[in-house]
Amino acid sequence: MKPPSRTPLATVLGTCVLVLALAVTASALTALVKRAAAATPAAGPGRHWVNTWTGMPQLTEPANLPPAPYTGEKSVLADTTLRQTVRVTAGGPRVRLRFSNAYGDTPLPLTAVTVALPRDGRAGVSAVEPGTLRRVTFAGRDSTTVPVGAQMVSDPLDFELRAGSELTVTAYTARGQASLALTSHPGSRTTSYLTHGDHTRDQDLPGATAVDHWYLLSDVEVLAPGRTEAVALVGDSLTDGRGSTTNGNDRWPDQFYDRLRRDPATSDIAVLNQAAGGNRVLDDGLGPNVLARLDRDVLSRSGVAWLVLFEGVNDIGTADATPEAQRAVTDDLIAGYRQIVVRAHAQGIRVYGATLTPFGGSTPYDDPAGEREAARQRVNAWIRTPGHFDAVIDFDRAVRDPGAPDRLRPALHAGDWLHLNPEGYGVLAAAVPAALFRRAS
Repeated sequence: MKPPSRTPLATVLGTCVLVLALAVTASALTALVKRAAAATPAAGPGRHWVNTWTGMPQLTEPANLPPAPYTGEKSVLADTTLRQTVRVTAGGPRVRLRFSNAYGDTPLPLTAVTVALPRDGRAGVSAVEPGTLRRVTFAGRDSTTVPVGAQMVSDPLDFELRAGSELTVTAYTARGQASLALTSHPGSRTTSYLTHGDHTRDQDLPGATAVDHWYLLSDVEVLAPGRTEAVALVGDSLTDGRGSTTNGNDRWPDQFYDRLRRDPATSDIAVLNQAAGGNRVLDDGLGPNVLARLDRDVLSRSGVAWLVLFEGVNDIGTADATPEAQRAVTDDLIAGYRQIVVRAHAQGIRVYGATLTPFGGSTPYDDPAGEREAARQRVNAWIRTPGHFDAVIDFDRAVRDPGAPDRLRPALHAGDWLHLNPEGYGVLAAAVPAALFRRAS
């Protein structure tokens, strides 16, 4: 008979050590997960992050850089505090900020950032309400550096924001950006303030230099109820608000948002203005073309459920006024629209097409032979054709002159027969059917 086999002592000891190591590892992993969960506050039941304000990042043109002494020969915003206000369109108990260095060719150092409520809730003011200043952190630290081409998201901050209210964001950068490649949104239609030194915690900035541009800040997000969603408006200067009132919040996206907010069925919808003057669907201009920026400005934004596309006038207006060039730009625009719809639908986003408004009488877009107007009519006919978009918003019909349909109604334009005045933007806002954004209860 064979004696029973015995497991060598070394094997037994090895097994025990392995079991003990696994137990210690599992315990350490559990502790690590618990610490991570504590360090990263969850959205909570029924809540999620939603963009509540955005400003499309652009490379700052020389004429739109901060004035001297805030722009030097080789750097910008050195030892500078920047205070700016933005209007949020969805409310919530927690906020976080995004700073963009999309067009920087050097890192962007942020030394300190604070948020507050502006004095009297007004846009474009340098003073804040006493007792509302709060410091913003990044991974628990006051300062951060935004890498070249990147963005930086702040830590969530307990800060109650009401829908439709103004938020003051103040940033100080001790070293500034070590080049003139500054990321901004020049068409802010809102006044910001610059001063030397760290004044992020000051109640007011007396003597600060006023500029009507936004710099560095690209997004504000709120922790909102689960039903809260956003609509992204993609466009050019007509959506960016050229011709509107500085600090008046009367662009058509603002007035459209005011309509949504007054209706209980749509009062929880955020409106994101992703437009820039001179922007085009097909080619770069002021900012990247829509096909290039769609992922950044729409598909990656938090909580977007709808896209309104109102762009193409600059594509037509900058193409040669010949039958061949205008036929080509028409075909390319339609192909571009199809691409936008396909890519948005892949993310579950509904796409509404807005017809292009008239530019007859506008220099240099209007041409004597009417080639560009014919292209606009062809594009609008395609937009209006059922099945191309999920719905059509007929801005052309809303603002054209019935007696001269190639022109805007005289009372609605801002003097150049291309851009609208606040009344004209109100007509656009009223032309958007609110029912497109109502959801079943």
